[in-house]
Amino acid sequence: MVKTKETESKEFSGNIYIFHAFDIGDDIDLAKVENSTIIKKEPLNLPKYFKNYNQPLQVELPHPHETSYCISTKINNFGAISLTYKIPFQETFESLRGTINDIFDKYQEQSVSDASTLFKKLKRFITQPKFFHQHTSYLVIQLDTKGNHKITTSLLKEKYGSTIASLLRFETEHLSEFQKNEILKSDIGYYRGDLLIIDIESAFIYDEEYEEVLYLFEFANVQQLELHYFDRLLDQQLNIIYERKAKPLSWRFYLPFIGTNLSGDPVRALGRLKVDISVITELLENSVKLAGEPYFSEIYSTLVEKLDLSGWQEGIDRKLEIVKDIRTVYQNKIDNIREDLLTVAIIVLILVELIIAFFK
Repeated sequence: MVKTKETESKEFSGNIYIFHAFDIGDDIDLAKVENSTIIKKEPLNLPKYFKNYNQPLQVELPHPHETSYCISTKINNFGAISLTYKIPFQETFESLRGTINDIFDKYQEQSVSDASTLFKKLKRFITQPKFFHQHTSYLVIQLDTKGNHKITTSLLKEKYGSTIASLLRFETEHLSEFQKNEILKSDIGYYRGDLLIIDIESAFIYDEEYEEVLYLFEFANVQQLELHYFDRLLDQQLNIIYERKAKPLSWRFYLPFIGTNLSGDPVRALGRLKVDISVITELLENSVKLAGEPYFSEIYSTLVEKLDLSGWQEGIDRKLEIVKDIRTVYQNKIDNIREDLLTVAIIVLILVELIIAFFK
């Protein structure tokens, strides 16, 4: 495409939405948070495709904070918080391409500051609090339909497709024709005048009714956060075992009846970790009900593909199988030693009885 002065000077209005998610602990007691007075609660209006149970708690971002662009703060009971920022813009795509990285970096830093303020308020309600285990982000460029005189989607892709593609990759130069086509060919739209392009780290929306779609981006970002966190956690646990850094078990763990009730058992810890990961990943997978919603289902499927959520899930499943095998080996070893000790104890008791009977 040959760039014209009209293409370069055409101004567009819209908003940049940036979703940030932080994992700040194992669990958050939402009931206690809701009943406390230290954080102001706000009404939560999720789309109908979100299930009613295990919903997050929406709160007001605690003061002091330096921005009025944070439009949503959500707390999840599995230890994750989600912050959404809305930054309006009115400029050319060329100009926006030059500033998009600075905007993203600015609100990356801002989100850490705001999340830290929220963490301090929530710390007493968190199991094993830590700021922060993991952090994920996703950016959405939303173009107004009314303010831009309802420009057609075909014209958007034809005249501005190259700039939009480089915007979505946070590049200041135009991408190759192949890369541009790869990004633009995954466009989705419900009505004829709608356009939604989803990429690895960002998306572009040109849709009059886009609000409900935003919740899917926020949800997928939280889902990505938890998968990254669990993958990292499993790597740490497996590295400890591979490098033989695990502390040897105390002799008390091998005692029949007594050792099964002691805390610090690595077998029990691995089993508990496997259960926790399975429960939370299952909870996230079943939080949205997209049956009968083909448009939202297509968007979510594209998000899953672009964020490689299935790949992360498969990696976690493989590592959980390794954990299961290690747990079985540990358990068999402990059980065998306990059986041997129990057998020795029985033999000793029999010998004692024989000796006593002999002397009598």
